[in-house]
Amino acid sequence: MRLTKSTDIALRIAMRLAVTGDDSPTTREVAEAVGVPYTHAAKVVSRLQHMGVVEARRGRGGGLTLTSAGRTGSVGRLVRELEGAGDVVGCEDDPPCPLRAACRLRGALRNAQEAFFAALDPITVEELTGPPTGPVLLSLGTRTPD
Repeated sequence: MRLTKSTDIALRIAMRLAVTGDDSPTTREVAEAVGVPYTHAAKVVSRLQHMGVVEARRGRGGGLTLTSAGRTGSVGRLVRELEGAGDVVGCEDDPPCPLRAACRLRGALRNAQEAFFAALDPITVEELTGPPTGPVLLSLGTRTPD
């Protein structure tokens, strides 16, 4: 199974915010740090904010912070919500698969997808940022003096 680009960006942003401490970077700074275009990051941050994973404050002293739910919540739950409930294969695409009425593959793939999510259920974003990942995340987007 391959995650959508949006889910990949969301996980990278959450992990980056998990290591920022008291610092509240802007969406632009986080986008630069995790290597994604600002417009994509802005859409993802909006979705994460709606999900209660990220808090965004505007203006002077504003920026992004990871909420406690975002920090300690299940990565499996987060990925499920970001990916949606869609099937792994397009049984109902146009044209629909001629086997869909009697197919056993669709159910097997749904079980495999759930097993994938279940493997992520016990993991938190905070756990993903332990060594050696945390120090690398902290170094992203930092500029060295010229």
